[in-house]
Amino acid sequence: MLLAKIYVTFKEGVPDPQGETMGQSLLAMGYQGVLSVRTGKYLEIKLATADKDAASREVEEMCRRLLANSVIEQYRYTLEECC
Repeated sequence: MLLAKIYVTFKEGVPDPQGETMGQSLLAMGYQGVLSVRTGKYLEIKLATADKDAASREVEEMCRRLLANSVIEQYRYTLEECC
């Protein structure tokens, strides 16, 4: 089995209101070194295969079709042996 660890984030230049709000809150809490905050999502998907090439093709398709909005988001992932 393989574990896909997928990170989806906004593309550069896409506004991130939630990240901006978090950044402002951190500054208000006294964390003056915070320059910016960008939010995203993290997903883990267990795959019932040991074939990394096949898993990679499948994860790419999942990301393109459902997990990431290609207009405003980018994604990256890693595949690790698991369980």
